[in-house]
Amino acid sequence: MNIYLRENPHDQISKFLGYIQQSARIKILLIIDQSETCVCHIESILGIRQAAISQHLMSLRKAGLVTTRRQGRHIYYRLNNPEILVLLFQIGHSLGISESAMKQYSLRPYPGCSCPQCKPGPEHDQVC
Repeated sequence: MNIYLRENPHDQISKFLGYIQQSARIKILLIIDQSETCVCHIESILGIRQAAISQHLMSLRKAGLVTTRRQGRHIYYRLNNPEILVLLFQIGHSLGISESAMKQYSLRPYPGCSCPQCKPGPEHDQVC
């Protein structure tokens, strides 16, 4: 369901930008990139508490930007529409931000991260 259907185009864009206005949310979108990502991976990269990350993810879900999938004890997030990355990279480019600087968040495995994606195996079966 598109939450923007009954609004005029200007209000749609404004509402959309409101959902991603915080830098942590933009970083989360860049972290997820083209693959699924668990909360503990996002936590390792951002260095902020899981509760704060969950609030950001809830806003991104409300906006229809991310969806979830559960696998055992882990919840994985993925972009509902990966074209949002094109927009973010275009904005970054127009501001003179290099693509490599923006892609630093999507590194896998991420140095120091012990999530199931970075260090697979039963010995790293932590709760995300």
